[in-house]
Amino acid sequence: MFSRTLTLILIACTSTFSFSQSHPYPGPDLQDTYQRLLTEINKIPAFDHHAHPGFFDDPDVDAMAAPPGAAPLRERDSNPELIAAAKALFNYPYDDLSPEHAKWLAAQKRGLKQQQGTAYWSNILDKLNIEQGVANRAMMADYLDPARFKWVFFADSFMWPFNNLQQTNRNPDEKVYIPLQEKMLHRWMQQENVTKAPATLDAYLQFVTRTLEDNQKKGAIAEKFEVAYFRPLTFSDPSKQQAEAVYKKYIVGGVPTEADYRVFQDYLFRYLIREGGRLHLPVHIHSAVGIGDYFNISESNIMKLENILRDPRYSDTIFVMIHGGYPLEREAIWLASVHNVYMDSSLMEVVMYPAAFKDSLKQWLETFPDKITFGTDAFPYNETLGAEESYWLGVQTVRTGLAGALAEMVSSGEVTEAKALEMAHAYLHDTAVSLYPGKVQ
Repeated sequence: MFSRTLTLILIACTSTFSFSQSHPYPGPDLQDTYQRLLTEINKIPAFDHHAHPGFFDDPDVDAMAAPPGAAPLRERDSNPELIAAAKALFNYPYDDLSPEHAKWLAAQKRGLKQQQGTAYWSNILDKLNIEQGVANRAMMADYLDPARFKWVFFADSFMWPFNNLQQTNRNPDEKVYIPLQEKMLHRWMQQENVTKAPATLDAYLQFVTRTLEDNQKKGAIAEKFEVAYFRPLTFSDPSKQQAEAVYKKYIVGGVPTEADYRVFQDYLFRYLIREGGRLHLPVHIHSAVGIGDYFNISESNIMKLENILRDPRYSDTIFVMIHGGYPLEREAIWLASVHNVYMDSSLMEVVMYPAAFKDSLKQWLETFPDKITFGTDAFPYNETLGAEESYWLGVQTVRTGLAGALAEMVSSGEVTEAKALEMAHAYLHDTAVSLYPGKVQ
């Protein structure tokens, strides 16, 4: 009798263990689970954590322009998915994007823009079930409804107050980028009624802080850095006295050496992120591969920011790593172990096809699912391939890739279906919204 009882207990324990043990391969329920999850995921109103909404001829869509460079396969005009996007958004009647048919699409957009006014971009969000989204722009546009689009402004230009001849001449990309940073700095100075660069570093820092505070009052919810386009992401830790010496030397003239400029920029970058913490203004940092022929991937490696992200002096600053360090997203997710560091998946879902994106997102979901957020990186590439189509591309990839990743996790015994939907809500909406209490919904 005792032996039989012991056997039944062992069988029960073994059965329970097998039921709760995850396994490496999905089961035969995978497709049905995927369809159920996708149906529910499509219903979730999303918060787009990173995008550049606007028209192709609006110079304020970004603080810089794109120099010539190679585009990955999926971002090329030849991508047939763009036809599907045009059909879904604009009832496009053709099955190709020939020059003649592309003219029809451009004309259709212009007509809707005139008819709908400020409702045009809100209607695009409605069609894609995006509740609200970030407008990552140099300046906000009056054609964007502030109830639907929240401003994130660029802070890089504060790091370029001196004669930038040496920096501009480094390569052809910088001949495009650096003058636009000078222009952006001049616009901030005009906004703050500063007619020339202040004579002292203290006065310059006061100007920087006033700009951050005034932008926040104008509705900005975060500050953004594209600094990887202009210089390496390795930041030293100079003293204020060192930065003062550089500022005093070059604000009156002369071309800074590379080493001197880095001292000033390293100090100012740290000042800006410290102010972000004080003002409860999260810091967004471009952390992935970039455009142009001279973007240096090794120097922009997201892991070079680890000394910043793990610095206890900035524990009150919320960091959002825009584009999730792609193509180093597998390593980057471990930075999200820091309590104030979050990952944004924008760009990844536009460059990667759903099958590849699913695998990257699954690894994130299996590691720190409460620290990842959705973004499209929608951008108006030209009159035909606009932010509208890239919004669609990002949303479709994310919702299908997310359903695929979660279906595999459910079918492999990693999470329940209820938990999977909870994770979907967090990634698509709840986690990002929690970073801006009272400012977004």
